[in-house]
Amino acid sequence: MENVKIIELPKILDPRGNLSFFENSSQIPFDIKRTYWIYDVPGGETRGGHAFKKSTEFIIALSGSFDVILSDGENEVKHSLNRSYYGLYVPSLIWRRIENFSTNSLSLIVSSISYDQQDYIRDFDSFKQIRNEEKTKYSF
Repeated sequence: MENVKIIELPKILDPRGNLSFFENSSQIPFDIKRTYWIYDVPGGETRGGHAFKKSTEFIIALSGSFDVILSDGENEVKHSLNRSYYGLYVPSLIWRRIENFSTNSLSLIVSSISYDQQDYIRDFDSFKQIRNEEKTKYSF
């Protein structure tokens, strides 16, 4: 999980209201192919529960807060997102779930590829097997 990172976005302070932004390959390390958002999550519900074979993502709490729990199949780490001027970069082959949504939270996710159902890994045991196969490929 060494490539997972929090990225602080530019923050332009203004007495009329602050502004933050990100652009392809400038603030985030990929070109955006898909954008989606999660909102109106009922109390106690969890989103995610999958990994991607190819897609990398950038996750931002535009409003409210939530926790992103990441796993590489061996280690698990929690990132609490609650500021709209930083986001979480999640590379491919990292299991993720999003939980602990505050009332009226809004999660924005941008992805490096267009929607592809075949890119999803929805079973944790299959995910661990694919991760191990990838590690074996690149071991010396």
